[in-house]
Amino acid sequence: MIRFVPFALAAALALPALAQEAVIRKNLSERLPDFPKIDEITKTPIPGLYEFRIGTEVFYTDEQGNHVIEGHIIDTRTRVNLTQARVDKLTQIDVSKLPLKDAIVWKQGTGERKLVVFADPNCGYCKRFERDLNNVKDVTVYTFLYPILGGDSPEKSKNIWCAKDNTKAWRDWMLDGVTPPKVMGQCDLGALNRTAEMGRKYKINGTPAIVFEDGKRVPGAMNAEQIEKQLVASRSARP
Repeated sequence: MIRFVPFALAAALALPALAQEAVIRKNLSERLPDFPKIDEITKTPIPGLYEFRIGTEVFYTDEQGNHVIEGHIIDTRTRVNLTQARVDKLTQIDVSKLPLKDAIVWKQGTGERKLVVFADPNCGYCKRFERDLNNVKDVTVYTFLYPILGGDSPEKSKNIWCAKDNTKAWRDWMLDGVTPPKVMGQCDLGALNRTAEMGRKYKINGTPAIVFEDGKRVPGAMNAEQIEKQLVASRSARP
């Protein structure tokens, strides 16, 4: 009989937690009927405070769902932003599962470190980021063309992808403003379509969107020093 005590104890402990979650869900849904569906409710390290998650957005509430708090929790002992750490975990992208064959690839030095970028050819921040990458050593860059800015972004992406040397076409355009040659004849645009679908899946709403080897995702451009620092951190954090 002793073998079953841990299971029974775990079940007994789980019941209050489930009941509390039910109370929070019920009260929030009834009082805020226009609020999106809650995906998950968990306890925080702070007594009486619960996290509730909607997609990759994190909010907080009390045990009864009487209040909703939007903001960041910072552990003053460790100076860790617990909210940001949680969001980083939720938005991670497993680089090993990305279809890298659908990306434009170029490398510096040994290329031993990996960096993934979702970029729009008309994105000014993407161009600045591309220039800063020139100052980063030993990195392979995988760029997924992600034309979300409208205008002729889709056309430019198509011309770049279908170019005889799409890496050169991409770099010439982003670094020197050389207009990519217009595509002639048939070209398989499956990669661009798959990237668009992937971007929606991962809720990538802006460019550049940068993904490091450990899955850490950074929205917006970074300078060379910031890139290098994160490359080192991400490599050491890999499982």
